[in-house]
This record gives sequence, C-alpha cells and structure tokens, in this order.
Amino acid sequence: MALMLAKLMLAPVLLWQGRRVRRTALRLPEAAGERARGGGALRLLIVGDSSAAGVGAEHQDEALAGCLARALALRLGQPVGWQLIATSGHRSVQALAALRAAELAPADVLVTALGVNDVVDQTVPAQALAALDAIDTLARERAGVRLSLHCAAPPMQAFPLLPQPLRWFFGRQAARFNAALAARLAGQPTRRVVHLPEALQHDATALMAIDGFHPGPRGYALWAEALADQVVAGLGLPSRSMAT
Repeated sequence: MALMLAKLMLAPVLLWQGRRVRRTALRLPEAAGERARGGGALRLLIVGDSSAAGVGAEHQDEALAGCLARALALRLGQPVGWQLIATSGHRSVQALAALRAAELAPADVLVTALGVNDVVDQTVPAQALAALDAIDTLARERAGVRLSLHCAAPPMQAFPLLPQPLRWFFGRQAARFNAALAARLAGQPTRRVVHLPEALQHDATALMAIDGFHPGPRGYALWAEALADQVVAGLGLPSRSMAT
C-alpha cells in the first residue's frame, strides 16, 4: 500500500526520469560469440534478457554462459555444454515465447535471468511468475531439465544509471518481485531462487559495465560462481573444488 501511494505521488517525476533514462542511456550490444556449445556430461539451458545475453561483456566466454560453464567445468573436472536463449529487453512472457519457438537441445539445468524488464515495464508479478512457471515446465518436458535456478532480480536501488527517486522505486519493485518469486517456489526442491552475490549487491559500481546497468566481466564471473555452487548442491554432484 505504501509503495502504491508513493508511486501515485511521485508519478510525474518517475515518468519523466524513466523517459529520460531510456532516451540518454548508453546502449551496449549483446556479447558476441556462439549461443550453444556441446559436449560434457552436464548441460545447461540459459534463458533470459540482456544480462543472460551478456550485455556488458565483449564475448560469451566472459559473459554469464561462458563463465558458468567454466566454473562448473573446474568443479566437475569435465566440459559443460550449454544453450543460450536470450534477448535484450525481454520480459518473462517474451522469454517464454522465444523458448517455445526454439529448437531445444537436451539439458540438465535451467537457469533463468529475468525480472529487470518486468520491473521496468511494471508487469504484474503474478503474470511474470506464471511465465516463469511455463518456462520451467517447457524446459522439463522438451529438454529433460532436472533442476531450475531462477535468478532473483538484482538490487536496482544500486544501479548507477538510475537517478533518485526512480532508483529507489525500482529497487522496491525488484524486492517485491523477489519476495513473490520466493513464495512461489517454496516447497519445490527442484526449483531454487538464486540471489546475486553480496559483492555485486554492495559494490555494484565497481563490478558493472560502463552503462551502469549491466554486469561487467568481473560481475558475470562472480554471478557464475554463485550459480555453479547451486548447480552442484542442487544436483548432488561431486565437486573437485570442494574435495581440495
């Protein structure tokens, strides 16, 4: 209720700031490189928006997909295959449509990186969560996924690009989305919420790209490490890094 009241009171300022950010923000390209890599006993399906697509990194090898595959390969001692289905600007419902239209390779783990555009476009959380449910179901039925990791929306109140009070408002909306996501997945052991590492939450400026909105290569590497830990734990896999 308090957030809705604040939205109503601040509406003219929020609208003006939102339009200005869209007009003046630095627009970086998606990371170059292949969107699929075969091989390995473990296979990943990564679905998402610009962060999944690697905006802020020059190549997929230093973006989320490449960093996650490398982090898991080090833990497991074997190559990890992956398929990436991601487009800048996609909300959860658009990511679902892209997944439906794609030819899916077999996969063990689904990783979704969605939520920021749902927050920015003021998507009702229930609608975004329904799309995430459908993405999970589709990945299990068509790719054979056994574990789904849903990345929480980042702490948008820390994004350098956003002015106040827009930064505060999006931060509150992101927290609202994350609370709804956690409640939705409660009691589902094969679906987990993964929050960004503490370093990314508290030192966002140093780990973000020059656009002030996406991770840079160091940020992607830290994010991938957190996800890799969850994959190993969620599937009960032996980890060489843990043994040493």
